[in-house]
Amino acid sequence: MKTMNAMRSVAALLVLLCGAMVNGSATAQDYPSRTIRFVVPSTTGITSDMLARLLGPKLSQRWNVPVVVENKAGAGGIIGADAVAKADPDGYTFLIANTSFGTLAATTPKLPYDPIRGFVPVSLLSSSVMTLVVPEKFPASTMREFAEVVKRQPGSMAYSSPGLGTTQHLAMELIKQRAGLDMLHVPYKGSSGAMSDLIAGHVQASVVALQTAAPFVESGRVKMIAVLGRTRVPQFPQVAPLSEAGFGEIVVETWSGVMAPAGTPAAIVAKMNVELEALLATPDVRQTLAGQGVVPVGGKPDKLEQLIRSEIRLWTDVVAKGRIVIN
Repeated sequence: MKTMNAMRSVAALLVLLCGAMVNGSATAQDYPSRTIRFVVPSTTGITSDMLARLLGPKLSQRWNVPVVVENKAGAGGIIGADAVAKADPDGYTFLIANTSFGTLAATTPKLPYDPIRGFVPVSLLSSSVMTLVVPEKFPASTMREFAEVVKRQPGSMAYSSPGLGTTQHLAMELIKQRAGLDMLHVPYKGSSGAMSDLIAGHVQASVVALQTAAPFVESGRVKMIAVLGRTRVPQFPQVAPLSEAGFGEIVVETWSGVMAPAGTPAAIVAKMNVELEALLATPDVRQTLAGQGVVPVGGKPDKLEQLIRSEIRLWTDVVAKGRIVIN
């Protein structure tokens, strides 16, 4: 009798597993059948918003369903991310995450969502290296020279950022910690003020995305003294990464990626990943991104997951060592 009951239990389990496999397959085959929503946790104009509006219509053409872009700005990106984390995990709501996803996890102890368990990664979309720039008249043209100048006047020089807890703020704190520099942080409400005062010489340094810094460097208004990457960039081959200056490898990039609510069927995640990767490989998309100074990346979901985990570890360490408090 016990053997018979055990056999019945195994048979029932097999039926359930087969049913789940059939349902998962049917979900992938039927998907999508209605409007897909891309949530951008910021205002319009930034790279992640541009990507959503570039890829959305192309995805809509491929799948013959509407793809809408919804900007849910607020709290540095928390509001938009929280909305996606709490959305139905049915494959019709996605977060167009960016670099702030990792910095928020490091600077905000009580997020309303779990940045790891609350989402499943879908695809890394793009990246752009960050750079260290100084005013045109600053008496240094390399990172070594910059460090020497700052160390001769500890605490008397300042750097700008678009705000407390931003990637630019934390990246400069990382540079300070690695190079042993003592500089004052001057946060602004946005990038324009931070860059304007740098150009005017009111502050002595700033970390800026490559595509943002490029026109100011080319016009001679600021000097780029380091790239925060592993190698030199083709656009400015004369500028060395920090590792060449003897400060260790410091890699800080702005990135954009697609994430879905936890529980989204794996088959749907895989299908979206394949489609996004195909779109990133098309000549017109690559040309558009190149014009913005953005590198298309792509890759399987685990690539994005590894990036997010490593950034959360990095920024959490920077915040702790710098005793940074974000009110």
